Amino acid sequence: MLLQALFLILTITAIALFSFNARKIIRNIRLGRPADRSDRPAERLMVMLRVAFGQTKMTKRPLAFILHLFVYLGFVIINLEVLEIIIDGLFGTHRIFASPLGGLYNILIASFEVLAALVLIGVIVFLARRNIVKVGRFSGVEMTKWPRSDANIILIAEVLLMTAFLTMNAADQKLQLMGAAGYPVAGSFPVSGLLLPLLPDSETTLVAIERGCWWFHIIGIFAFLNYLPYSKHLHIILAFPNTYFSNLQPKGEFTNMPVVTNEVKAMLDPSFTPEPVADGGRFGAKDIKDLTWKNLLDAYTCTECGRCTSVCPANITGKLLSPRKIMMDTRDRATEVGDLAGKHGKDHDDGKTLLDNYISREEIWACTTCNACTEACPVNIDPLAIIVELRRYAVMEESQAPASLNNMFGNVENNGAPWKYSPADRINWRVENGEWK
Repeated sequence: MLLQALFLILTITAIALFSFNARKIIRNIRLGRPADRSDRPAERLMVMLRVAFGQTKMTKRPLAFILHLFVYLGFVIINLEVLEIIIDGLFGTHRIFASPLGGLYNILIASFEVLAALVLIGVIVFLARRNIVKVGRFSGVEMTKWPRSDANIILIAEVLLMTAFLTMNAADQKLQLMGAAGYPVAGSFPVSGLLLPLLPDSETTLVAIERGCWWFHIIGIFAFLNYLPYSKHLHIILAFPNTYFSNLQPKGEFTNMPVVTNEVKAMLDPSFTPEPVADGGRFGAKDIKDLTWKNLLDAYTCTECGRCTSVCPANITGKLLSPRKIMMDTRDRATEVGDLAGKHGKDHDDGKTLLDNYISREEIWACTTCNACTEACPVNIDPLAIIVELRRYAVMEESQAPASLNNMFGNVENNGAPWKYSPADRINWRVENGEWK
């Protein structure tokens, strides 16, 4: 009963801590402006099933896709056994599902073991790719000590959890073969059975190993759960809502600000009656609260995989822009603003902004708006949407833009075209020597 009480306290504590941290992340995401992503629910569901569950965008890099599939399916399916572990821990039973499931239980445990072995293979290769091969997209100015350590911590944790799972099963199997009390014959162990020669023959030692690995596995699962809110691996959870709320409009289509649209229509048509629109605050975005909640959800969903940066033409040609850094900076600023709001109230101003203090002007103007980053992201994150809003603020609120763009703006205003030629000479742009170009 003492161990059951201890397990109950541990479970409640783990769930409470996760709920506390999850509420903080939800609070931070809600700092953003409203955005309606409730339309076309059937299409959104299909996008989520295809991209988040089906991992379809991962297939562009086949090796990474296969290894990630091992880890994704293995870790998710194996942790179905956590349900049995929790029930056993609360009620003092052992492999409670073995009797009601019968032969199916043997198939499940065998499949869990094969998946655990595949997870180990995938994770070990991922560790090698990061730390030995040093794949280029895992580096960058934004990949400081913590992001690099975060990736390794989670990979090592997965190695330990899968090793504990297989060792627990191996000790359990040997105790079953010895006829030990409390260890009825249950399960099939095609992988952990290979470890039997490495285990001692002492029943007491085997029980200690089995129980130790059992406790290590469940405590590790709870620790992993509460590590997620501080880690890029939060995408394990957020990838599903993030893909569901994806932008369904054509990739090259920019959003319009209703208040600006009304002004333009009124200029073109004096009889136009503008429709009332909600006060949008600033033109564009200077800080977190000027972005939408979906922009902030994108930031918290970022996997830091670097696929966006690796295909960014600006980054490839040596410019300062890294789409991954845009997302990481946005997430860091949202966390900072949310924490300060929790301490000092929602209107607290710390004198810093996302633009300039986190993301530089050079970064946002290096973007070619080609959408390569959005297309490459495996969970439909849209860095371009944030970059465009920061640009809008610089242009529409501050009238600050590179000289080449200011020249274009002037030409558009005066000539109705990006070029310096008079509108009266427009026919000359298309006709040369009496023939159409």
